[in-house]
Amino acid sequence: MNRLIQDLWYAFRNFLETFGAMQLFLLRILAYSPKTLLTRFRLIAHEIYAIGAMSLVIILICGLFVGMVLGLQGYDTLAQFGAEEGLGTAVALSLLKELGPVLTALLFAGRAGTALAAEIGLMRATDQLSAMELMAVDPIRRVVVPHFLGGVISLPLLTAIFNMVALFGAYIIGVSLMGVDSGAFWSQMRPYVEVADVMEGVVKSIVFGVAVSVLAVFEGYNAYPTAEGVSRATTRTVVISAIVVLILDFMITAILI
Repeated sequence: MNRLIQDLWYAFRNFLETFGAMQLFLLRILAYSPKTLLTRFRLIAHEIYAIGAMSLVIILICGLFVGMVLGLQGYDTLAQFGAEEGLGTAVALSLLKELGPVLTALLFAGRAGTALAAEIGLMRATDQLSAMELMAVDPIRRVVVPHFLGGVISLPLLTAIFNMVALFGAYIIGVSLMGVDSGAFWSQMRPYVEVADVMEGVVKSIVFGVAVSVLAVFEGYNAYPTAEGVSRATTRTVVISAIVVLILDFMITAILI
């Protein structure tokens, strides 16, 4: 029993230490971010391309099929109440407020988050970060901040693309397959989809972008300088990001509802 209590206390203390270190790490990143945006915009643009543009394929494919599934399920449910014309509104609200930001963040963590952690982790394993420190170059300012900003900027853009493609997928199913009137599909959104609904999704995507990006760069930066250490860092990035995204989603929804 005493051993179990000691193990739980050790795990809890380790969690608090890691959480505190991550907050200090985030504060350093935020302190360097404004100057980096002004002086290293080309490098940030490169990271946006590497992180965001290279994730477009998975976002487009998953968004299309998520929208098609929502179209099928939404039509089947609404048809029971004779409200098939409201399919567009139901799908739009589901995507803008909930599914779009959450699913995009999970896909982003699986594709771009692991890439960020692995890239920085390999730089740690090959002593590139240590070499920068020896040359009086701050690796956080030179490497970590551009990667972080690239992720934060990319995720809201990918979320918007995901939502548009998913709406198109729902339109294909609802209008072409189920026979919902095309005009009704779009016109029903006007009175029910408000700016607040769109802003809720934007806020979530920004928060998720910050959370996933800082987790990825933190794990990569603090990875053990071995192949196994980099592997564990990428695995922790995906697992912890998924948990954090869902927790933050609940907290933001509870605040904004």
